[in-house]
Amino acid sequence: MKTFSITDIGQKRSSNQDYVFSSEQPIGNLPNLFIVADGMGGHKAGDYASRYTVETLEKLIRESTLSEPAAIIESAVKQANTMLLEEANNHEEMKGMGTTLVICTIHDNVLTVANVGDSRLYVVNQEIRQITKDHSLVEEMVRMGEMDKETARNHRDKNIITRAIGAVPEVDVDFFEINLDPEDEILMCTDGLTNMVEDADIRNIMLSQRDIAEQAERLVKTANENGGKDNITVIVIKPFSDEVKIC
Repeated sequence: MKTFSITDIGQKRSSNQDYVFSSEQPIGNLPNLFIVADGMGGHKAGDYASRYTVETLEKLIRESTLSEPAAIIESAVKQANTMLLEEANNHEEMKGMGTTLVICTIHDNVLTVANVGDSRLYVVNQEIRQITKDHSLVEEMVRMGEMDKETARNHRDKNIITRAIGAVPEVDVDFFEINLDPEDEILMCTDGLTNMVEDADIRNIMLSQRDIAEQAERLVKTANENGGKDNITVIVIKPFSDEVKIC
C-alpha cells in the first residue's frame, strides 16, 4: 500500500477548516485508517470541529474492542458525534459547529467506507466512480428527480448539507463495502476539490500523473487554478502498490 495526503487553504479562505488523518499502520483492530473532515460553524469553531472529531475518532478506534470494521467505525462515529455536541454545549462560542466526515479502512481487497455530509470517496481505475453519497440539499433534489446534475453543480444552495457530525444527537451514517481490483486507486476529498474540478478531469489527472504524490498535488493545484474558493484536502491511496498501473 502507498498513500499520500495533502491539505491546502485554497485561494479565498483565511483559515483551513479541513482536517486529515492517514495511517497505513494498524489503529486498534483496524489494519489502516484514513479520515477526511470539513468543519463548519464560524472561523475557529469549524477548525475545532474537524480536528476534534478526527482526533476523537482515532482515539476511540484505537481503544475499541470490537472486531468488525463497520462496527468499529460506526460505534466511534456515533460516540464522536455525542462528544462534539457536548463540546458545543459547553462552549458558547462553538455552538452550531459541525463537520463532514468520510472515513475508510482496507482489509485484503475489501474497502469499508462511511460518510456523513458531502466529503467524498471515489474509486478510480480507467473510470471514476463516486462511492459515497453527498448528504446535501441539492443532491437530495437530484436523487428525487427535481434537479439535474449540471444545475445542481452550479446551484446557489449547493453547500447546504443535510447531515453533519455535531448537528443532531443521533447521527445517520452511510456505509459501503467495495471489493477492490488490483488496479484500483482510492481518492478521498473535501468539496474544495469537487466544487472546483469536474469528475472527468479528476479521473484524467489521476491517470496522467506518475505517482500518488503528483496526483494529489496536481489535483490541489488544479482546484486552486480554477478558483480555489474553499479549503482543499485530498488523500490518494494505492492499495496494491506492487501492481503495475495501466494507463
